[in-house]
Amino acid sequence: MKDTLRYLTGLSGPSGFGSNSTAEQVTQQIPSSITSNLTAIITGATSGIGAETARVLAMRGVRVVIPARDLKRAAGVRDRIRKDNPNAKLILLELDLSSFRSIKKFCIEFLNLRLPLNILINNAGKFNQMLELSEDKFEMTFATNYLGH
Repeated sequence: MKDTLRYLTGLSGPSGFGSNSTAEQVTQQIPSSITSNLTAIITGATSGIGAETARVLAMRGVRVVIPARDLKRAAGVRDRIRKDNPNAKLILLELDLSSFRSIKKFCIEFLNLRLPLNILINNAGKFNQMLELSEDKFEMTFATNYLGH
């Protein structure tokens, strides 16, 4: 109960951060000498928490790979990030997490970049109210949220 109240009121925990802390505050103390050599893949980075995570990691010097079903949306995120951070290292690659064919293609393309993978953030998610099957004949929510990652 005490932890729940601390969370709801935004009080800092042992880390010094609480539920009101921003990504910028949490990453502020990380030296750029560390982050400039890192590569992150963030699924679901075309909106919401994923886009904000991509923005802050790019601001800290991390090379960010943004996999996306819709490369036009990903380009919009890239452009917004580069508006404030022209030197951001961003790579857009096509990926549909509900398709094993697309996942394999993404993996080959990423490996061909010869970059390390230091950070993997599995943020993408989907929910369908109606039954829909992926091209691999799995229920779409399960295929995207579990099998894809």
